Amino acid sequence: MTVTSAGVLLYRTDDAGVLQLWIVHMGGPFWARKDEAAWSIPKGEYVEGEDPYKAALREFEEEIGAPPPAVEYELLGEFRQPSRKLITVYAAEVSEDVTFVKSNTFELEWPPRSGKRQQFPEVDDARWFPASVAETKLVKGQRPLIGALHMRLRRP
Repeated sequence: MTVTSAGVLLYRTDDAGVLQLWIVHMGGPFWARKDEAAWSIPKGEYVEGEDPYKAALREFEEEIGAPPPAVEYELLGEFRQPSRKLITVYAAEVSEDVTFVKSNTFELEWPPRSGKRQQFPEVDDARWFPASVAETKLVKGQRPLIGALHMRLRRP
């Protein structure tokens, strides 16, 4: 059975015409000291029969701590990850600033085999990056989102 996930890719163009993407740094001890290939779009899993668009908006709010911007979202596509997970992505252009508030948390035994369980945020940072920078920051499986967005916007 394929694991399915849905997420939101927010974008804007700055005053110089540079495409910027709003992405999140994954939380928890594994990602704490990593920057390259340690960022993602806000996303999360959904179950069979659930509307992926509604799931994407729900997961955005859970990971960011604020509702997604009230703008028009467009299906960007489905993207198969190296883990075989399938991500359905919705893109939206925003003109307002987006603020990271506080992510939901997950529990993990840390340090490993210590018997001690700790809470960690799913996301510990979120920011705007030029698309060229976001390409190195995103986990490798999500980098094709940028090309798809360029195609959608008809940019080189």
